[in-house]
Amino acid sequence: MPIFVTNREHTSLTGAQETALATLYGRALDSRARRPILRDAIAADVVRRLNYDFRGTRINAVTAAGVALRARLLDTWTAEFLRAHPDATVLHLACGLDARAHRVAPPPTARWFDLDLPDVIELRERLLPRPPGDHRTIAASVTDPAWLDEIPGDRPAVAVFEGLTMYLHERDVRSLVQRLTFHLPGGRLCFDVYGTLGIRLQKLVPAVRNAGATLHWGVDDPHVIESWYDGLTLLDDLRSVDMPGVEELPRAGRVQMRILKHLPGFRDVGRILRYRF
Repeated sequence: MPIFVTNREHTSLTGAQETALATLYGRALDSRARRPILRDAIAADVVRRLNYDFRGTRINAVTAAGVALRARLLDTWTAEFLRAHPDATVLHLACGLDARAHRVAPPPTARWFDLDLPDVIELRERLLPRPPGDHRTIAASVTDPAWLDEIPGDRPAVAVFEGLTMYLHERDVRSLVQRLTFHLPGGRLCFDVYGTLGIRLQKLVPAVRNAGATLHWGVDDPHVIESWYDGLTLLDDLRSVDMPGVEELPRAGRVQMRILKHLPGFRDVGRILRYRF
């Protein structure tokens, strides 16, 4: 059943920022499933408190499970890095209304930054509980070089950004990767990308179409990104159709993934990548 409440917190997010509400709704729907994948109770609470018609996102049980699988993998990679480096810096870029810091539960020795545009951060601080420990928010665009001055470059770092790169132009993605790898002493970059076919088919994605957002950049060969910075090395290249846990999708989703896996182009529509630098 769609979640739609009134007389709650209002949001005026539009464009790419509004699509964060679709992924929020996906995590919330997953938390209400009979066999939840991510178990994000905070997402469900935030959805209940927002005055927004989530039916427009067209997120259903299958797409919600896909959102949850992607988030779980990025959570896992972040947690793995923190186990190896308990005093690491975590950069959660384009954080939206994602409670990743709560799900990952970093050790108190870690330093965590959530970054997004000012209106998103303002809404986030109204709706989400503040994580414990050394947690800070930065209200800025990822394309603005100035925000990185707030990040000390004294520790290993993991930068995780979900649902971001496709909304940027290639020059902006390249610049972000280069600035992160130059400023930080070493670590991991964990993020998802669209293939070029996914960019061409963007109008078929209801959350993108209904928000009036535009996707700009896709990549078919993730090794291209290695050339952007000396020492940047691709560790993991997982197509969306091959994500760990695909067997946990509802039956319709499993069938869809099996079909897409055998269709050239379509099997490369989405990827999740991890790089070492």
